[in-house]
Amino acid sequence: MAKRILVTGGAGFIGSHLVDALVARGYTVRIFDNLDPQVHGSERKPPAYLNPAAELVVGDVRDRVALQKAVEGVSVIFHEAAAVGVGQSMYEIRRYVEVNSLGAANLLDILANERHTVEKLIVASSMSIYGEGKYSCRCCGLVYPKLRPEEQLARQEWEMRCPYCGEVTEAMATDEEKPLFPTSVYAVTKRDHEELCLSFGRAYQLPTVALRYFNVYGPRQALSNPYTGVAAIFSARILNNHPPVIYEDGLQTRDFIHVRDIVQANLLALEKEEANYQVFNVGSGRPQSILHIAEVLLEKLGKKEFLKPEIAYKFRKGDIRHCYADISRIQKSLGFQPQVKFEDGMRELTEWVKHQQATDGFEQAKQQLEQRGLTS
Repeated sequence: MAKRILVTGGAGFIGSHLVDALVARGYTVRIFDNLDPQVHGSERKPPAYLNPAAELVVGDVRDRVALQKAVEGVSVIFHEAAAVGVGQSMYEIRRYVEVNSLGAANLLDILANERHTVEKLIVASSMSIYGEGKYSCRCCGLVYPKLRPEEQLARQEWEMRCPYCGEVTEAMATDEEKPLFPTSVYAVTKRDHEELCLSFGRAYQLPTVALRYFNVYGPRQALSNPYTGVAAIFSARILNNHPPVIYEDGLQTRDFIHVRDIVQANLLALEKEEANYQVFNVGSGRPQSILHIAEVLLEKLGKKEFLKPEIAYKFRKGDIRHCYADISRIQKSLGFQPQVKFEDGMRELTEWVKHQQATDGFEQAKQQLEQRGLTS
């Protein structure tokens, strides 16, 4: 129990919840975080929620010297640090690759070439690396389609069609064996995270685990960051009395998983040897439409009578239609079971949101995409 643990990105949304849980279990925790202004504000102050029992080291994963110092004396690393945002990654390409791909490379280069005491590495991967989810065609069976043709989307025909016969398909739970087809720069860099760490771990016999997070929600999300999760973006809009804007027809589905269940998965990955060298989906196993998310937030934030979701009937380049998790592997191997019901989690999120202030940056983000031809 005397293990010292490093959490990169430990001042952020997911990382800070993980830090709290590790401290509560008696671990000695060091946080390494650059306090990115897009997440923490222009003054880059440590957030008030940061656990005082953890050591905070302010530094950037792109800075090899600073990162090497942070690694000194730790037994376990949770690599959570990343630049997050699918749309923004399509035009801030260099920054996303530097922070995510080269940041992970920096960490592994240190572990390969410097003396260290690290015994385990757990890396945050993402469902985005799948691209589209898994589908069933009544004529062709299981299929793994890639992007929908733009001509189809221009006709506002949103559902995924079979790549072989053209029939409309049915979405199925996506398991870890589904071929990867990342459709954004962000997704490519998260695949880099996973594959770099796992290949390194196997080569150096350093137990490594990759957790593919689905759509994480909960308190402490950066509401003023217009490139973060959809629940946070919608919440910021609603707080500012603006309608949540939904691309396509709103019936696209994702898998929403509460941050406490993400923490549960990380703790299981830490403490169970069965996790070593494996990849696991971390989701709820339940699809939720984006329109439903907007409606729930409007209701629970008390704005249902004044605001309605705005359906754009437009599409963003690289957006997928459906993807939700098959969580049978992590259930069988590690005993993971989602604990937070969607209804309870959304109630907790909105109670937190009611006491926050947020800048609504959606319109600016939307204009950035439109100016670059990334929406139609």
